[in-house]
Amino acid sequence: MSPSLQISRRTLLRGIGTTLALPWLEAMGPLHAWAAGDTPAAQAAPNRMAFLYVPNGINMADWKPSAEGELPAELPLILQPLAPHRADLSVLTGLTADKARANGDGGGDHARALSAFLTGTQPRKTDGTDIRAGVSVDQVAAARLADRTRLPSLEIGTEAGSMAGNCDSGYSCVYSSTMAWRSATQPLPKEVNPKLVFERLFGSGSREERQRRDARRRSVLDLVKEDFSDLNGRLGTGDRRKMDEYFSAVRDLERRIEQAARLPDPEVPEGVSAPAGIPGSYEDHIRLMADLMVLAFQTDTTRVCTFVLANEGSGKPYPFIGVSEGHHDLSHHGNNAEKKEKIARINRFHATQLAYLLERLKSVKEGDGTLLDHCMLTYGSGNSDGNAHNHDDLPILLAGRGCGTLHPGRHTVFPKETPLNNLWLSLLNRMELSVHQLGDSTGELRNI
Repeated sequence: MSPSLQISRRTLLRGIGTTLALPWLEAMGPLHAWAAGDTPAAQAAPNRMAFLYVPNGINMADWKPSAEGELPAELPLILQPLAPHRADLSVLTGLTADKARANGDGGGDHARALSAFLTGTQPRKTDGTDIRAGVSVDQVAAARLADRTRLPSLEIGTEAGSMAGNCDSGYSCVYSSTMAWRSATQPLPKEVNPKLVFERLFGSGSREERQRRDARRRSVLDLVKEDFSDLNGRLGTGDRRKMDEYFSAVRDLERRIEQAARLPDPEVPEGVSAPAGIPGSYEDHIRLMADLMVLAFQTDTTRVCTFVLANEGSGKPYPFIGVSEGHHDLSHHGNNAEKKEKIARINRFHATQLAYLLERLKSVKEGDGTLLDHCMLTYGSGNSDGNAHNHDDLPILLAGRGCGTLHPGRHTVFPKETPLNNLWLSLLNRMELSVHQLGDSTGELRNI
């Protein structure tokens, strides 16, 4: 490679109706060039934030470590799938989502749990024609970072939800299916179709252009082949290897999406609704979405993502792990030991998918670390015990190192009634965004 070759980190490969962002390459110069403004104060790599949500609370007896401090070698039952990543995550207990409580609004804990999770603002019941919550932490970050990435944020999930009608004690369905809020009256619906997420990340042009591309069954990589060949011939050995790995990941995602789209619809028993989303396997669906998140962060297409693994109040059954009952019904366990064991089984399944995502992020090398080193991922629920519908002592995991600003590997217990939004405020300020108040926050958390 010519020593004079330098390319911008914003370089895109282009084809008909397609643009493809690139991962960091040596030819882009030092990693500090990724940070905003290329200033001396800029971090060594861009910090990313992601928020993953699981519904209906957690079986806390199988979740919470027995003591504060360094995480034990033997993690609680639900967290055991995360053991290989023990040094990269922290368990945070004692945090409260007060605005998920009724506070004079009656029933509707599931709707409030999700819609207040990232906002710290009380959602209110309406006549169905009006909705009102608050700005979510992801959208505060997205608005401040909008000029630094192609997409301000990415909202994904695996379970479709209605944006109209009443779903929980008079609350609009939008509350129990939407985590991201651009404003108090503007929820951002999540995308559950991996194919459409892929097109949002890598496609451009009109719908007609995308349909013509699909009809030709041409890969996005084929469409940018000429532009890629011109660039690749000027790259050094290390960058060419990194491009091969990146293209292999993109090609694999395309193949899996195409295969999933060809699968026949399952035979649906009478009275049972067909599952929404692609592919038919829930686990494959989650992992495909996780891979798309990794690619979005790897290419710096966005630095902000929300991922709802299932809607709040979800009645999804889990027969593939031996749980045929609906998740929501089981969460009202009434202290029945068998039901609580099945809830823990569902919780452990979700933790296993988080472990997959962390492994994927750790597999991507970036500078002198990994993509996970340059991320802050929060995983949890706006309900604690689903049977009690309590919103204090929430189950929260924090993973990644936040470009060296986080110190994982611990169980930290916060004083009772510490607002969850104090955590969100702390993460925002690790994105080099000066934010002093968010929802019901009272200050930053100093020991994370």
